[in-house]
Amino acid sequence: MENKRYSYDLGELLSEHQDQLTNTYCLSLDQHKVLTDLTRCRTSTLGGHQDYCDHCGNLQNSYNSCRNRHCPKCQYLKQAEWIDRLKHNLPPTRYFHIIFTIPQDLHQIFYANQRLCYNLLFRSSTKAVHHASSGPSGNGASVGGVSLLHTWGQSLTYHPHIHMLVPAGGISEDNMEWIPSPRKFFLPAKVLSKIFRGIMCRMLAEIIEKKDVFLPDDFSWDSLKRKLYQKNWNVHIKPHLAGADRVIEYLGRYTHRVAISNNRIISVTDDQISFKIKDYRTGELTSTMTLPIIEFHRRFFQHVVPRGLCKIRYFGFLSLSMAKELLSLVFELLERAQFIPRFEGLTAMEVFQEISGKRERVCRECGIGIMHLFYGATESG
Repeated sequence: MENKRYSYDLGELLSEHQDQLTNTYCLSLDQHKVLTDLTRCRTSTLGGHQDYCDHCGNLQNSYNSCRNRHCPKCQYLKQAEWIDRLKHNLPPTRYFHIIFTIPQDLHQIFYANQRLCYNLLFRSSTKAVHHASSGPSGNGASVGGVSLLHTWGQSLTYHPHIHMLVPAGGISEDNMEWIPSPRKFFLPAKVLSKIFRGIMCRMLAEIIEKKDVFLPDDFSWDSLKRKLYQKNWNVHIKPHLAGADRVIEYLGRYTHRVAISNNRIISVTDDQISFKIKDYRTGELTSTMTLPIIEFHRRFFQHVVPRGLCKIRYFGFLSLSMAKELLSLVFELLERAQFIPRFEGLTAMEVFQEISGKRERVCRECGIGIMHLFYGATESG
C-alpha cells in the first residue's frame, strides 16, 4: 500500500517486455509466478473497490495489490508490521550488525540449489556466531539474533549474503545473569570468518557426499575445497548500535527489500534501462548504471527465491521456539518492560491510517470532499 507514484513502475516494464522475456529465458515456476503477480498488481485483473466523493460525486478506482514479496509496491505495510512486532521482542541493549558473504566460487552451486544452499547459509552463519561467542574469544554467554537473506548487490548481480543483528550480550549458563559484551566489536572478523568457512565447508561436504545437490558434470569437491580454504571469506562486523529504537530503524532498511525499488529507476528507452546505484563511500544513490532491458530483467529474476523459503529467521533466545521462556527472562534480567505491539489486530487500512496519520482521504478532483467506500466491486478481468 505504497502511496508514492514514481515515474517508472517495475510491473509495467515487465508487462511491456513479458513476451521477449519468456521467449529469451526459461523461467522457473516461481519466477513465472512473480512475473504474473507483478504485471497484475493494482490492475483491474485483480479486482478492487471504488471510492466516491461526498462533495462532487467523483468515483475513484482502487485496485487490489498482488502481495508478492518480490513486488516493490507491496512491502510498505509488511515492513511496518514486522518492525512493530520486532519492537516487542528486541531487548533494549547494544547491537552488532554482522554480514556473512560466500565466495564467488560457490555462486553456481548456490544458484542451482537455492533452497538447500540458502538454508545452509542461515545454519552455518548462526552456528558460527554460537561457536564464537562460547569460545575463548567470546564471553561464554548464550546469544540470540535476527538473520536476513539478501541475494543481490547494487548492480543486481547475484550476491548471496546474510545480514545478522546480534545483541551485545547474552544469558549466563545458569540463566541468572545478563552478560554484556565488553567490546566495541562483536569479535575479530578474521576469527569469525575462519569459523564460518569451516562450518560451511563441512556442511557442503556432507550434502555433496549424500548426492543431495545438483552439480556440474566436471565438478570436483577436492579442487573446490582447496580454493575455498585458500581464500579469506568476507565477514564484516559493523560497530555496535546503541538503543532498541535506533536498531529497529537501522534494521528496517534491510527487511522486506526487493532487488530493486521503483524509485531507483531513472530512465527507460526502447532497449535500455538506467537506475541509481549506491556509492558506498557516501552511502548515497549517486551513481548510475545502464543495462539492456532484457539483461535488467534477467538480473532481477535471479533474485526470486523459492516459494515458502523464510528470508527472515531468529535464533537463540530470540527464536520463536524459545521466545516464551527465554525472552521474558532477558527483559527481566535487563530490568526493562516489553513493548506492546501497536498494530496487533488491526486491518491493513487501519495500519496505513496509523502510519500516515490520515484518517480521511480528501478528493483529488475537488480538493474539498471526503472519499468514502462505494459498495460495489470494480470490474475484474
